[in-house]
Amino acid sequence: MRHQKAGRKLSRPTGHRWALYRNQVTDLFNYERIVTTEAKAKEVRSLAEKMITLGKEGSLASRREVLSFVTDKKAVKKLFDEIAPRYQDRHGGYTRLSKLGPRPGDNAPLDQIQLV
Repeated sequence: MRHQKAGRKLSRPTGHRWALYRNQVTDLFNYERIVTTEAKAKEVRSLAEKMITLGKEGSLASRREVLSFVTDKKAVKKLFDEIAPRYQDRHGGYTRLSKLGPRPGDNAPLDQIQLV
């Protein structure tokens, strides 16, 4: 039984899965929208919203915590200087998932995740 086991494994070892999440969150902050599969988008959404919440706090400790996850210093700077101030009066729900239909090659459901 999988009681209390949240999250998707995405058929990857743990290190590969976390590297994928880190890269996708970094790209989301750089480009403000990315296209990926539905399962990956749903996982990335929760991680990105946690990073934006840390960005809203704006302390040195929160910046260091975001830097330990996001792989690009420019993306962290953009998060703290541009993205997080947009959401100062918003309590969660910083991202939007839009369904794009199936991918032509393998019929995987594609989603676009973007910052609101």
